[in-house]
Amino acid sequence: MPPTLASLVNHSALKLTVRAGGDRLDVPVRWAHVSELADPVPYMEGGELLLITALKLDAEDREAMRRYVKRLAGAGVVGLGFAVGVNYDEIPAALVEAAEAEGLPLLEVPRRTPFLAISKAVSAAIAADQYRAVTAGFAAQRELTRQALNSGPEGLLAALAAQVDGWAALYDASGAVVATAPEWANRRAARLTADVERLRDRPAPASAVVGGPDTEDRVELHSIGTGRRPRAALAVGTAAPLGTAERYAVHSAIALLTLTTERSRSLHAAEQRIGAAVLRMLLAGQPDHARAVAGDLYGGLLDAPFRVLVAESASASAARAHADAHARVPAAKPAPAAALPAAPGGDPLAALAEIVEAAAARSGEAVLVVPDGERLVVLAGDGSAAAAACAEHAAALEAARAAASEQRAGEEDELVVGLSAPAGPIAAAAAYKQAEQALSVARRRGRVLVEHEQLASGSVLPLLADDAVRAFADGLLRALYEHDATGRGDLVASLRAWLSRHGQWDAAAADLGVHRHTLRYRMRRVEEILGRSLDDPDVRMELWLALKTTSPDHT
Repeated sequence: MPPTLASLVNHSALKLTVRAGGDRLDVPVRWAHVSELADPVPYMEGGELLLITALKLDAEDREAMRRYVKRLAGAGVVGLGFAVGVNYDEIPAALVEAAEAEGLPLLEVPRRTPFLAISKAVSAAIAADQYRAVTAGFAAQRELTRQALNSGPEGLLAALAAQVDGWAALYDASGAVVATAPEWANRRAARLTADVERLRDRPAPASAVVGGPDTEDRVELHSIGTGRRPRAALAVGTAAPLGTAERYAVHSAIALLTLTTERSRSLHAAEQRIGAAVLRMLLAGQPDHARAVAGDLYGGLLDAPFRVLVAESASASAARAHADAHARVPAAKPAPAAALPAAPGGDPLAALAEIVEAAAARSGEAVLVVPDGERLVVLAGDGSAAAAACAEHAAALEAARAAASEQRAGEEDELVVGLSAPAGPIAAAAAYKQAEQALSVARRRGRVLVEHEQLASGSVLPLLADDAVRAFADGLLRALYEHDATGRGDLVASLRAWLSRHGQWDAAAADLGVHRHTLRYRMRRVEEILGRSLDDPDVRMELWLALKTTSPDHT
């Protein structure tokens, strides 16, 4: 602890006597300063013990002493040392009364005690306190290092919490709590998720202080990592601001966690390379080789049903949609991409990878994440926390898209995801194809996420709702619409009724309210105008899909 007025009074060599303010001697002393100025306040910083002989003061003037002491107390002076036997044989009563009134400690300094001795005592005590702090900091660093090596982040947090007499928490890249110490701090740490997310958006290293006098504790947040985006965050909660020794401990913890994080990033990069090789083997129909290469790295992921997830940024998907549309119908325009807010950091695939990996880590699951050019491929267990986290992220993006204004539409990079049905290693290639098909549908529909299982339910017609199919339908039926526009018949409605009745003349004619011979005549006109036979089932199928794709009141 730094020196206090009490420690100076108890110093046997100084022989100081308390004459006022005896109940405030526990205040720390930052320095001992000598000044005979009538107003030394402009030269004070606060926390000083002011030493005087009253050479330029009328210490017997009660009003003057009242003003003098009041200014000293207002400037943060923690005590006044008055040397007797120089100008005054004893401390004047006016000064004692003024000090008592303001609650300012007043110490009597005997003539045989030089001010220099008091300054040396304060300086020596401050130096000793700093040495103790540095020594304690080095000891804390050794203990934190030992815990980090032997017990990992959990042991490090426990040691840090003991060092600062508070609590500590570690957050992952997504802002979720990874570990806390002690365990009771988990609820407090969870309340800081929003603050951690704001810190994550700032370049590392970054820090922030939350909480204050009106909260249960004061919390410091520190980003962990050396890259542009933090890889983790550390929270340290204490009842009071950190001292020197505690500050050393926190800085040591940050350094150790940064080293651990960077080492984990290198291992993660190597793991991704292995994952890419495992994925290629699975897609090549070599599950046994894939298991041999993976070893225990992915646990039981390759032995249980898993799902394949293929994700693209919306800009890449729009380019693919454009290419696909031109391959089918040269005149058609690609479907517009969904308008979603950007993921943190501007890379939606990296954000999705972080979310999936963080969810898997929290639940102790294995997950295979492979960046593949403009795509991200993920193998996650069926019903896993990683798959659920992806679905939740997609739902949040869908909601954000619905709430986004038109001004924001298309301004930022976005996400499109396809998810396969559950599959095993032997069917990995088929599952990857399913994920690609679901991705294609998500791209066409302007959705964030589509599961392959959803494609087998409901109607096939929504799958055809893009500009290329509409262009085909318009081209196929255009001549019929132009004929009807002249008022010479109602061929489109007649064709729709006839097809809906599977070619049954009487039923279709009844629906239209015309004679069946009239309907036969109209169907012959349809064949003549289109140059196609309605006896051909392929022609009937194409016409029915074209009618379903276009609006019934098309003009």
